[in-house]
Amino acid sequence: MKTVGLIFGILSILGMILGFIPCFGAFNWLNIPFAIVGLILSILGYNQEKRINMPTGAAVTGIVLCAIAILLGSLRLILGAGIV
Repeated sequence: MKTVGLIFGILSILGMILGFIPCFGAFNWLNIPFAIVGLILSILGYNQEKRINMPTGAAVTGIVLCAIAILLGSLRLILGAGIV
């Protein structure tokens, strides 16, 4: 689960960067839910790995990447008048 969350985090960061390009800002409407799913998977992977005392680096990285994508994507929608 932590690996899937990390992959979702990387893809959501790439999607967020794509959403910052003019005329592609509406892409954030698809990217933010994608990042939320990645955040949930990363949190589940973190809790699962923490319970059995395994390294949690990939899960933490997925959590951070997805959170950044959600926050900056939402900021882009607010500044670009995407959220009315």
